[in-house]
Amino acid sequence: MTPGQASGPVSGRLPDFPWDHLVRYADRARSHADGIADLSVGTPVDPTPEIVRQALKAASDSPGYPATIGRPETRQAAIDWLARTCGVTGLGLDGVLPVIGSKELIASLPGHLGIGAGDLVVHPRLAYPTYEVGTVLAGARSLAADSLTAIGPERPKLVWINSPANPTGKVLPVEHLKKMVEWCRERGTLLVSDECYTEMSWDPEHAPVSILHPDVCGDSHEGVLAVHSLSKRSNLAGYRCGFVAGDRKVVSELLAVRKNLGLQMPGPQQQAMVAALEDDAHVAEQHARYAARRAKLKEAFEAAGFRIDNSEASLYLWATRREDCWQTVSDLADLGILVAPGTFYGTAGHQHVRVAFTATDERIDSAVARLSALR
Repeated sequence: MTPGQASGPVSGRLPDFPWDHLVRYADRARSHADGIADLSVGTPVDPTPEIVRQALKAASDSPGYPATIGRPETRQAAIDWLARTCGVTGLGLDGVLPVIGSKELIASLPGHLGIGAGDLVVHPRLAYPTYEVGTVLAGARSLAADSLTAIGPERPKLVWINSPANPTGKVLPVEHLKKMVEWCRERGTLLVSDECYTEMSWDPEHAPVSILHPDVCGDSHEGVLAVHSLSKRSNLAGYRCGFVAGDRKVVSELLAVRKNLGLQMPGPQQQAMVAALEDDAHVAEQHARYAARRAKLKEAFEAAGFRIDNSEASLYLWATRREDCWQTVSDLADLGILVAPGTFYGTAGHQHVRVAFTATDERIDSAVARLSALR
């Protein structure tokens, strides 16, 4: 390819945007007499905590450019939160980098680390589609695999894991995480753990553990990164606040690239992020809201003949009626309930639907009432 020559439209290189295929079902659900109960997207609907809004307001006079590396107090707040909530030790300020929402980081990370043609990136068989999108944009090869044996003899450049998982809500045990760290270190493979739902856990016997915990990675963070988001735990999806932490050499490489691209979290959002990470009370309140909504939906779906698999954590129920997922989507749309088909997350999800409990209490109650029609 000569300089200035396009490699073809981006749309031709990327997988289809899955949500486009759900539009007609959404239209049908909206036509319900009581309106749509949208359980398809995990977007927060509850208010942003007042303590965070006040911090943003206080920092609103921000005329200068923010540093890409982020404010020291922002990075320290992330370190303190990881220690307090996840038991992570040994992190320094050079091992944390604020990012403009976790999705941006996930999509850009392969390209920013120089992963490209001929390189292999591995992600779970049922996975957030952005892992594959980032791989495709970098020009690398993608492999969906859940076991180390499925990867074969090749040495991937990058392995993604996601615990608690989207869409299944599955939590990976410590021994599995430890084995992944050892396997990747032996091969010089970067292991990145998407831990954005770590505070949304519902089963004490399957409590999430960070890849950065010493029980998993020992006394070193070499070769491992964890990605975190404030969107779900603090209702900050609109603020685009996240961070990546772990191997300081990899963080330094990401920083060098991001400086040149001008990828800087705005200063006011950094101050809001400090307030959110330092306050645990609002997280407990939001957890209680989601727990109540989850319990109602789980009971209603099970009474309607669904089986709920995994779903130990995250903001979703992984539900099946043992039929093609699009048939389930269609039948629920007739009731005014919109859910996401499992195939959005991989072919292994063809008999499941993902049910988000990030709707208002009123819409959750409406969905529960409608599900009684399927009994």
